Amino acid sequence: MNFEFAAPGRIVFGPGRVEAAGEIAKALSRGSGAARALVVSGADIRRSAPLVASLERAGLSCERYPVRGEPRFEDAREATALARSALCGVVIGFGGGSALDLAKAVAALLANPGDPMDYAEVIGGGKALSEPSYPCVAIPTTAGTGSEATRNAVLASTEHRVKVSLRSPTMLPAVAIVDPELTYGLPPTITAQTGMDALAQLLEPFVCSSPSPLVDAICRGALPRVARSLPAAFDDGANAAAREDMAFASLSGGLALANARLGAVHALAGPLGGAFPVPHGAACAALLAPVASANVRALRSRDPGGPALARYAQAASMLMGGDAAPGAVSEAEPEDASVFFAGLAARLGIRPLAEYGVGRDDFLEVARKASASSSMRGNPIALTLEELMSILEEATFFSE
Repeated sequence: MNFEFAAPGRIVFGPGRVEAAGEIAKALSRGSGAARALVVSGADIRRSAPLVASLERAGLSCERYPVRGEPRFEDAREATALARSALCGVVIGFGGGSALDLAKAVAALLANPGDPMDYAEVIGGGKALSEPSYPCVAIPTTAGTGSEATRNAVLASTEHRVKVSLRSPTMLPAVAIVDPELTYGLPPTITAQTGMDALAQLLEPFVCSSPSPLVDAICRGALPRVARSLPAAFDDGANAAAREDMAFASLSGGLALANARLGAVHALAGPLGGAFPVPHGAACAALLAPVASANVRALRSRDPGGPALARYAQAASMLMGGDAAPGAVSEAEPEDASVFFAGLAARLGIRPLAEYGVGRDDFLEVARKASASSSMRGNPIALTLEELMSILEEATFFSE
């Protein structure tokens, strides 16, 4: 075994734990802005009332930056300028993956001079974020992205019609506060999309080309929770046990992807999200079954003796309620994973990519960008452009 494992400096998990955010942020806040925080939230700032109340009790004032939709490079510039001018000593992300990613980007940019494009992968300068980020507290209000436990921030470039990352080990939040009660008000559609994203972020590291035994343990503990609790949370948003399971699964997915690799689901979701108004979770949800099916076919054909086929069977067994013990002989077949994903997508009302404007004329460009992405390097087998386009065909028109 030869691996590393990175995680937030501290993880605070449990119902009602958002009440501790003020004292936690106050203890982290630094410099001349020690009494001031930048709060990056979703568009509806009323949802952050519990956080603001906690900050006020701790004696911290705050500047607010609501992000509408997925964060862009323009948002990173504006929010960083606001935090710098207000002399904020700590950055708090409160919301879904968009708010958390933008908060991590701002915390990094406060400590590193220049424009965010200087540090962007693929389309930017790719410079290292050499200085440690400002303290960042990540508080998710959805259960899917796991951004509270990752060391990158995804930003959209409207000019390039693509989403890329700022990435550094120092971008891990100082503290992640995961309070399942903050997800109770999520509507069913968002519950479904973010939950399927969590599922993808557990499945892909488990079957990836460079697995880790510690990541394996995390995925084995979380995959069955998604299977039993995502439909329950979708049906009843106030189901406390289901919401807790999904919050834990989302955190686990973040830890998994930060310490292993992803695969074709996320490789394709990136350029789709950059070019079309498809939420990241919705893209992952539509792609999960087609990617699993294509991967298993390719593995059967080109790597039948490799470990990935057995891992797909083990994942299917865990999701279907079978034995998840390491080394156990699975009664499931590798193909059962894609069957499970397709059935779950139908159960949750996941819509095809065509409803977001994706068409056959777009497949080749998306496939080419996906092939060049860092996520694709983690796929358990190399897929051809033709195989990627077939995946897009299935994900785009599966309701026809």
